[in-house]
Formats: sequence, structure tokens, C-alpha cells
Amino acid sequence: MDAAASRENTPSPVLGPPVPLPTVSTGGLAAALVAAAAVLLFGLLTPWGYVPLLAGVGLGLLASRPLGRDLGLIALGLAIVDTISVAADISWPHFFLMGAVLSAAVVVPYALHRTVLRDDAIRYPRRRGQPWSVLEWGWLVFVLLAAWFILPRYFIHSGAYLNWPAVESPSEIGRLFIGVNAVGIWDELFFICMIFTLLRRHFPFWTANVLTSVIFVSFLWELGYRSWGPLLTIPFALVQAVVFTKSRSLPYTITVHLLFDFIVFCSIVHAHHPQWLPFFWY
Repeated sequence: MDAAASRENTPSPVLGPPVPLPTVSTGGLAAALVAAAAVLLFGLLTPWGYVPLLAGVGLGLLASRPLGRDLGLIALGLAIVDTISVAADISWPHFFLMGAVLSAAVVVPYALHRTVLRDDAIRYPRRRGQPWSVLEWGWLVFVLLAAWFILPRYFIHSGAYLNWPAVESPSEIGRLFIGVNAVGIWDELFFICMIFTLLRRHFPFWTANVLTSVIFVSFLWELGYRSWGPLLTIPFALVQAVVFTKSRSLPYTITVHLLFDFIVFCSIVHAHHPQWLPFFWY
């Protein structure tokens, strides 16, 4: 009785409930424009990305007001991120600036989503009382081994490790470690819990997943995963949405990401200082 009454008393989302749309549609084009904007803003570093970004939100409103609302939240988050360079820089001023801006890119759209738009699609699910399955533990082992085998080869042979600073002091090492892991957690909050979740309300799973991955990989390109990095980051981005959907657990999804990022950190440090962390084979 109380639960039913609570649901009845919950205000309806502003602009109406989400509307399912086919991939090939005006709405699909609107979402594709927003994803293309990320490529321009983060991949090519051009402000011309705001043209498809705004066009995508406007077209989304024409296709479906709820879609336009959700694309507007995504666009807001991307615009906040674009206020700074997200290239790897662990100097103290940029360390705190990047932390503040990335936090705002998650918090501001979430606050608008909940308080102004009166919606609750953006959530951070936890499976309380449900232990991880044997398959889930096995996936963690696989991710760790695959990262150990692949990442040093990528960073060293492509030269991508040069996009990160050659840390020397304990302070620099600590900032790099915290930065790599903090961005990894943020990736899941921003790209999966927000962007993928909002797109999934309107489009089939793989449409939402591919569009999210385009945005995700564009950000990672500016961060430093260049050369043939997208051959690694695209599959990783696609798989993370699957892991999140299947596990229904944000902590588990973050754990997968942080295991991968631990090897990222070790690979970067080892690439700059081959005598350090000499446990890679490549």
C-alpha cells in the first residue's frame, strides 16, 4: 500500500517519460550528432564540435521531447568537461582543477536530472547481499591477465606512454596513481551511469552502447590513448556497458575498470623507467 502510494505520488518527469525510438530515425540522427560532437571536441580539439552538439539536442527535441531532455544533459556534461584540457598533466594546479571539473560534469547533470527534471534514471546500482558469481570472479582474473599481456605492448611499442609524464618523485608517482584510478571511477559514473543509461532509455542496447563508446573513446584519445589505442579502448568501452548491464552492480563494474587501470599505471611507469616494475613480458 505504502509503496504503491509512493509511486503514485512521485512526480512525472518534466517533458514526459522516455520514448523508445528506432536506430534509423530522426532521434537516432540526433544522438549520432551528439556523439560526433565528442569526436570533434576531444578527438580533434576543435570548438566546431559545438555545432553538432547543439544541433543534436535541438533535433532530439523535435524527435521526442524526452530524448531532447536527455541529450541536453549529455551535452551539458560534455561541455563542462571541455572547459579544460584533459591531457595527462599531474601538476598540482591541474590535478585539482581536473578533479573539480570532472566532478562537476557528473554532479551538475545529476542534480538537474533529479531536482529540475524530476527524473531518476541516473542511478548507481549495488547488489546488496548478492556475492559475485564464479563467472564474475573469473572475468576479473581474465581482465587482469589480458591487461598485463596487452597494455605494456601498446604503451611501449606505440610510444603512447610519452603522453603521460615520466614520474620521478614519490609525490608524482602518487598523483599519477590517484589520477589514473580517479579517472577510471569517473569514466563509469559519467559514460556508463549517465550517458549510456540515458541513451539506453530511447534506443536498442547496441545502439546506445556504440554511441556511448564513440564519446568514451574520444575522451580517452585526448587523455593520451592515441596511436592504435582505439583498437583497445573501443572494445573495452563496449564491454564495460555489457558488464554493467549484466552485473547490475556499479562496484563490480568499477572493480573491472580499476584492475585494468592498475596495469595502465604500472605500464606507464615501467615504460618511462624500464628498471622499475620489471614484471612485464613484451
